[in-house]
Amino acid sequence: MSHQKSLKLIIAVILVLSFLVGCGGSVPAPQSEAPAATSTPEPLTATPTLGAPTPTPEASLDKLVDVGTHRLYIHCTGTGRPTIVIDTGVGENYESWESIIESLSRETTRVCAYDRAGYGQSEPGPMPRDSQRVADELHLLLANSGEDGPFLLVGHSLGALNMQVYAASYPEEVAALVLLDPSPLAWMMGEGFPELRELFNQESMALREAADAASASSDPDARAIAAYLDATASEFEEFFGRTADEVSAIQSFGELPLTVIGATEPEPRFGEYAQAFRQFWNEESQMLAGKSESGKFILAEASSHHIHLDAPQVVIDAILEMIQ
Repeated sequence: MSHQKSLKLIIAVILVLSFLVGCGGSVPAPQSEAPAATSTPEPLTATPTLGAPTPTPEASLDKLVDVGTHRLYIHCTGTGRPTIVIDTGVGENYESWESIIESLSRETTRVCAYDRAGYGQSEPGPMPRDSQRVADELHLLLANSGEDGPFLLVGHSLGALNMQVYAASYPEEVAALVLLDPSPLAWMMGEGFPELRELFNQESMALREAADAASASSDPDARAIAAYLDATASEFEEFFGRTADEVSAIQSFGELPLTVIGATEPEPRFGEYAQAFRQFWNEESQMLAGKSESGKFILAEASSHHIHLDAPQVVIDAILEMIQ
């Protein structure tokens, strides 16, 4: 395959996957140092409604942290407890959450976000990239960064699956969960909509092909995103396998406060199945909220799968409601 064709394949795959599972549609280029300061959107409203959080002395944090097999990049800012920890959807780094991070950390509490292995400034990590591995690495990252719980975990899409596994694996560290449009578990386990499952599998194979092409390419632009594509491809490959099994094994979150936020807008790419799948997705999210005695489900009106971009104030309000 020529350099030009391999790069075109990589770009085409990223654009297609941005519609399929809610990735950001952009390719975060690896960087060796912390990003330069950039302008950020006007902060949203973030006024606590349930009392002021307890101050903590930690300063802002932006660095690569050793988790044993590789280093992960973490960004923390603000003071207060519980510390909010954010995990993103597949393909996205934490920068798509900047306005929410700024709003919450400026007036409310401490917020940490990070890049999963292979993403953004983080180094590649061991394979496969299933939710349990990701949760275990995040646990080490927070501990080795000196961040103390309890943590209010916030996850979007695939990140919402990872955060469920974290909460089940390290319950003593978790104060609450806020999950944005988590991938529907019954579908992950093979129930319903086989056509969309086949579409997912086709795109997963295309992503693996693009990742392999990038790794073998002499094109510097392609090689620069090889680790990112490899990590993303593995996340897709484990979606219906290890990750589905790990999430399915969680029977209950007990009394852990849990809010699940669903979207209202169907994905046009899903064609004739779009409306029915959106309804099914939200029904699955309602069932997930029922795994906690303190769980609830809310809808972000007029929002696509990218709830943190389409309805950021809904996300902020849901998080603030958790803060005691």
